Order: sequence, then structure tokens, then C-alpha cells
Amino acid sequence: MSANDDPLAIALFSEIFMADQLARGRLSKALPKGMELNHFSVLNHLSRANDEKSPAQLARVFNVTRGAMTNTLNKLEWAGHIHIRPDWDDARRKFVAISPSGRKARDEALAAIAPILSDTVSAIGMDRRKFVAISPSGRKARDEALAAIAPILSDTVSAIGMDRVRQALPVIREMRLRLEKED
Repeated sequence: MSANDDPLAIALFSEIFMADQLARGRLSKALPKGMELNHFSVLNHLSRANDEKSPAQLARVFNVTRGAMTNTLNKLEWAGHIHIRPDWDDARRKFVAISPSGRKARDEALAAIAPILSDTVSAIGMDRRKFVAISPSGRKARDEALAAIAPILSDTVSAIGMDRVRQALPVIREMRLRLEKED
């Protein structure tokens, strides 16, 4: 078997990608009016870090461009959820901290999405359904889409260990099935 057709790697990342997409959709719908998922993610990160971060650090953590992060931070600052201050040692840099209003908004958002998260996790523990086979045409389209990244997927699975991936795959699959069912 070559790195381009590793079925375990393809299955793992297919499930992760689908679960991620479905979870983002469900969580976005549950967030308070005006809050986007990326806003919540930044507020949650700042709240958990409990420390100031530079916009560049945040862009790196969220794997977005500095411009995209600046846009998100501007919206959060306008809403009063963060404070942006200059670096007193280097005027070219800035630091971002969550405000009391931002903590409150983050807590409200977390309260709105917590039932979705815990219902999904609880259902996975109780509902042990097996994976439904993909049709041949669906399998072909999936395989073509993943062919370009298959070597990376295979290397990742090898690094993690095939046995550990086989153990995680049913949980991720059930998570996706639960999210599909409730959408």
C-alpha cells in the first residue's frame, strides 16, 4: 500500500474534516446574536490564556493571516470585548487582552454551546452505531479530493500509530454521525 492510498489515513481525516464542518455549523447557529465562531475562539483563547497576546501571536495560534486577525480584533474591540494597547517598549507592536465585557460575552457564548457539546459527547457514549458504507461514486469523489494530501495523512497516521488511530476513528465517526443527525 502506498502513501497515496492509505485507507486508514483517508478515513481518519475524512471523519475529522466532516465532524469539524458539522460542529462549526451547529455551534455558529447557537452563538449569541452578532458573535461569530472566530470571535468566540479568540475570546476563549484569551480567557484561558489569562495573559496578553500580540495580534501576530493570535494569528499564528489560529493559523490565519495577520490581516484576518486584525479584522477579527477590530470587531471585538468595537464590541468592547477586548482591549488593544501599544507595547510600551516597542511602539510598532500591540498587545491584546480580554475585557470584562469580553469575559461575559465568552461565558454567555459558552453557555449557549455547552449543551450541544455535552449532548454530542453523551450520545457518543450511549450510541455505538457503526459506520454506514459510502457509495462507490461518493468514495471515488472523496478519494480524488484527498489524493493530493494522502502522503501527509499517511505520515501523520504513522507518527501517531495505527492502533491509536483505529481506536480514535470510531469516536470521531460517531461524533460526526451525531452532528449530522441533529443538523
